[in-house]
Amino acid sequence: MNIEKYEKALINLLNLNGWNLEWCGNENTFYDARGYTPKGYRAVVEIKARNKYYETKMLEKAKYDRLMSLDEDVVKLYFVNDPKGNYLYWLNKIEMPTIDDKACPKTTMWDKTKVSKEVYMLKESQASIINRYQEDEDGVWDDYFKDKCS
Repeated sequence: MNIEKYEKALINLLNLNGWNLEWCGNENTFYDARGYTPKGYRAVVEIKARNKYYETKMLEKAKYDRLMSLDEDVVKLYFVNDPKGNYLYWLNKIEMPTIDDKACPKTTMWDKTKVSKEVYMLKESQASIINRYQEDEDGVWDDYFKDKCS
């Protein structure tokens, strides 16, 4: 998966829904998008795309601390996509869980060496917006293709 293309596509989808965000992942920032919410509040979004489903969503404490160091009036969002859905966490208003230590890759893209990192394990129920994929339901095209491919 090309992360840059995925992040830009997600931002475009949000912008279709009234957001005004721009991708800034190439600027070595600690977030992937900045701009405004549909209600006109300044916002930043950290985006994580996971190839594997986990019941809890990991957020590095160092990343959280940098996000929270931004001006108080900036809406700080953490968006996680995994095989079962999308989860948007509004970090300004969330009660963070206890810090855990996890062995994680030093950097996601460049160095797979494991190091101990302080992380928060966020529950799905803590997300402000949850969009779950319905794996058990038939899609609108399932009957059509079942007849054509049989």
